[in-house]
Amino acid sequence: MQFLYPEYFYALPALLIPIFIHLFQLRRFKKYAFTNVAILQKIRFQTRKSSQLKKWLILILRLLAMACIIIAFSQPYFSNQKSIDAASETVLYLDNSFSMQALGANGPLFKRAIQDVISEIDEEQKISLFTNDISYQSTTIKVIKNKLLNLNYSPNQLNLSNVIFKGKSLFSNSKSSLKTLLVISDFQKQDQELLADIDTTLRVILVPLSPLDISNDYIDKISIVPSLNANNLLNVTAKTNTKSRDSIAITLFESDKIIGKSILEKSKNYKTSFVIQKKDGFKGKLFIEDSQVYYDDTFYFNIPKKSKISVLAINDNTSSMFLKKIYSKDEFIFKSQDYKALDFSKIKNTDLIVLNGVNDISIALKNSLKDFMTNGGIIVLIPSGKGSVYSYNRLISTQTSHSLKPIKIQEKRITGIEFDHFILREVFKTKVTNFQYPSVNSYYPVTTFTNKILSFEDQQAFLCQFNSLFVFTASLDLKNSNFKKSPLIVPTLYNIGRYSLANPPLQYFTEVKNSFDLKLELQKDRILKLSRNKEEFIPLQLNLNSKVRITTEKLPNEPGHYAVIKNNDTITHISYNYNRKESLLAYYNLSDIKGCIINNSLPITLKNINSESNVTWLWKWFIIFALTLLAFEMLILKYFK
Repeated sequence: MQFLYPEYFYALPALLIPIFIHLFQLRRFKKYAFTNVAILQKIRFQTRKSSQLKKWLILILRLLAMACIIIAFSQPYFSNQKSIDAASETVLYLDNSFSMQALGANGPLFKRAIQDVISEIDEEQKISLFTNDISYQSTTIKVIKNKLLNLNYSPNQLNLSNVIFKGKSLFSNSKSSLKTLLVISDFQKQDQELLADIDTTLRVILVPLSPLDISNDYIDKISIVPSLNANNLLNVTAKTNTKSRDSIAITLFESDKIIGKSILEKSKNYKTSFVIQKKDGFKGKLFIEDSQVYYDDTFYFNIPKKSKISVLAINDNTSSMFLKKIYSKDEFIFKSQDYKALDFSKIKNTDLIVLNGVNDISIALKNSLKDFMTNGGIIVLIPSGKGSVYSYNRLISTQTSHSLKPIKIQEKRITGIEFDHFILREVFKTKVTNFQYPSVNSYYPVTTFTNKILSFEDQQAFLCQFNSLFVFTASLDLKNSNFKKSPLIVPTLYNIGRYSLANPPLQYFTEVKNSFDLKLELQKDRILKLSRNKEEFIPLQLNLNSKVRITTEKLPNEPGHYAVIKNNDTITHISYNYNRKESLLAYYNLSDIKGCIINNSLPITLKNINSESNVTWLWKWFIIFALTLLAFEMLILKYFK
């Protein structure tokens, strides 16, 4: 038993008052002579004995009554807390990520956890609760019950450090309150390592929820292989974490119409192919049936109409034939102009400009190229062996503070490849180290070792990127370099060309930043919208010279086909899918964490927290005891003779 106001016990010496009063009332009996001594003697002894007993009973009752009143004022209570002043605060994190769709002993982990929270926590108890995307602060289960029952799964997944950080923000600023953070999750592995030690003033309780079965099948990726006939080949790759799975059935839809079925076999690494009609705007959907986690069973894709990329080569007594072969007419619109007869009006409607061996870049051209890059254009600078370094640096200065140094006559091999750079990321399956290295006889040293895509053997840059400007540091003339004959030239320049106009791919993942370009001219007061069913929103968009760049991140947040709308007309479709990062169903080992409590039973944990926050007040009982004792005193005074 604990006391809210123990200082009232200083009033206990007041119990001496009735004792003193009682002692002062103990008078000696006076003796009177009486003739009938035998009878009176007996009466005298009985009267004195009864009077003494009555007074002692009254004294005890009064002392007990006063003690009960004093104890009642101190407000006694029963609680598991150390002090009633240290109020109990509870914050719950309820993981609603996709992996919580997995089936536990009593149904889906997330839905079962909601039922336990609703049933085990007192409806009137003040709590705070948050999920991966929603927070409820200082509320009760009674208020948010219906909202909890209607909670949906979220593509977001907070790691443990973020959960603790967010949980702290939901507690009050009181330093004396007992704060408990209850983390309810399956603790699936993420990119970041799990915390080894929780350094916090909170009491952190981890409740891991485990599925009965961790097997899961999901569609991982797709690709289109173009062909010369009327059909394309759609390659599909699935994955599973079940070693015993021999095959997975898959169905292909065009819109809502089934157009093909196949089997993903273990012997073929769960890969299969579909032959689909070659047509723009093909809205496809792949589906596999899986009873465990179902968010990753559907895969939307779209084959949009790709706009041809406009490439302009500006030559100065140099041949652009090698560029024409790379930028073929099936994907590019290639044009070549002599520097001396350049039509500046052509620059605006171009996506990529290649300065092919231009000796001197005039100020007028430099200003036009600067505006071109500001409006989303990409430039490739291939210097001449007799070029003006000053004019080159004038152009480079629009993008960076680095510059080229005067030409240096020295033979160097091109040996360094930045495999992780987005220009070359998909070119090599493995890191190649034994190919035939191209070389140069002279080059312009650059004042930085960063931003490299290709480099010489001494780590000097051969090709580097400065924002919208790609700079070769050596002439590609055959007298100076054999790079034109190297297998590197085609993927390098081809991918730079593709980068200059980001055509929409087959699909995007939600909840990440995505950008794509649409080849159209949009008036200043016009906007593009993304629409699906009755949902419609305006994405972030940038109106450039001859294209519009659309960027999405938080929206859309659901998978499906989204139409790009301009003036109520559909321009194209973009497909989105949930990220597959939660599909493997791999979990952390919580025993490695220090500074927290791990409980495997959610109902028992909730009951304990509920009982800790309950306080049983006893002052009313002591008031009742005091009144009862006073009533007994009155009865004794009235009826006890």
